[in-house]
Amino acid sequence: MRYFYLVAFLVMAACIGCQLQLKPALVERKVQKVQIERYDKIETQYLTTGDYGALQQMNTDYPVQTRTLIENLLRIGRVDEIDINSKFYDFYQDSTLQLLLIDVQSQYEDLTDIDRSLSMAFSRLHEMLPQMEYPQVYTQVTALDQSIVVGNGMLGISLDKYLGENHPLYLRYGYSEGQRRMMTRDFIVPDCISFYLLSLYEGADMHQLMPKIQYVVNRVMDRKFFDNEEIAKVEKYMNEHQQVSVDSLLTSSKVLSL
Repeated sequence: MRYFYLVAFLVMAACIGCQLQLKPALVERKVQKVQIERYDKIETQYLTTGDYGALQQMNTDYPVQTRTLIENLLRIGRVDEIDINSKFYDFYQDSTLQLLLIDVQSQYEDLTDIDRSLSMAFSRLHEMLPQMEYPQVYTQVTALDQSIVVGNGMLGISLDKYLGENHPLYLRYGYSEGQRRMMTRDFIVPDCISFYLLSLYEGADMHQLMPKIQYVVNRVMDRKFFDNEEIAKVEKYMNEHQQVSVDSLLTSSKVLSL
């Protein structure tokens, strides 16, 4: 009998050991890698050197991104206009925009940390919203237009809006202290999640929706990037109603109060 218990104990210990060894791998497999397409590098190559090959690559490999940039963000014309390439190139020859292009490449030569953080964040968000589809993510330089652009299953990150709160151009153009505090590398991933959620739940009352989205972003990031009284109300409600799903929270018109 003692032999039986000893064998049973050893088998159980071995199984526990296997679980402990396999756990990190299992957790790692749950994270779906989000590949960031470096559209900004090809864009910068064309706009700083006039490299026609880079322009061809923009139009061939990234037609939607190029159309969105030229027509919706810069608003300098249509991509099918005969002289649009010249307009696009000339627009960025402004010394301020050339500085932006250079600074972006200097600060964001490597996006490994953002790639990893974004993959983890979207994987956590997918656990909360299983019906969510992953967007195609790319980076760009948009002449200080939108920070994050979402549409057509794509999410564009304007790296020129994340050059640091004390960047001289932000100071020159009068961005407030509150705005500049969020124009840093740390806020890229939280902003991606925020704007993506906004695109999924557009049509809801924005006043009610924003603190709910910011609460979800804090959970996804496991850090309080956003903190105010309205978010505190949402957090208190969710702590007291743990059966409520994130989707139910974001679709509900319920006004939360402390």
